[in-house]
Amino acid sequence: MKRLSVYKTNPNIVLPRFATKQSACFDLSFQAEGKALYHGYNMNNAPFSRPMSTGEIRIMPGDRVLVPTGLIFDIPEGHSLRIHPRSGLSYKQGLVLANLEAVIDSDYIEETFIILTNISEVDQTIYHGDRIAQAELVKSEEHQWRRRLTGK
Repeated sequence: MKRLSVYKTNPNIVLPRFATKQSACFDLSFQAEGKALYHGYNMNNAPFSRPMSTGEIRIMPGDRVLVPTGLIFDIPEGHSLRIHPRSGLSYKQGLVLANLEAVIDSDYIEETFIILTNISEVDQTIYHGDRIAQAELVKSEEHQWRRRLTGK
């Protein structure tokens, strides 16, 4: 079993966990601790920053928002972290990962943010502690490129 170290940006941040013994991925939550603003782009591709004073993020239709997890992962060399959407959040609220699946490389040692977009036609709100994505540690396979010639 590989170890995945994680650091909290605030002592009150909740560490990720597997929901059940059979879970393939661990849950990532929105963590508002120590955050005053959240940032994103609206449906017209204009950047914005909005206050997060109440520990919630309001995501308007078409918005793409960086949602903080408060976590910094120390990913072992030769591995990556794969971030997947949560099916319930996608189905019930129309909140999906803007990049469909995120890949965090082992040399990235900053706070992990989840890029959520609202594909519904109504405003959606997420609250501090809400589970917003799921992640798994994946071993990277080395490979070599093989050039193929195209023929007629």
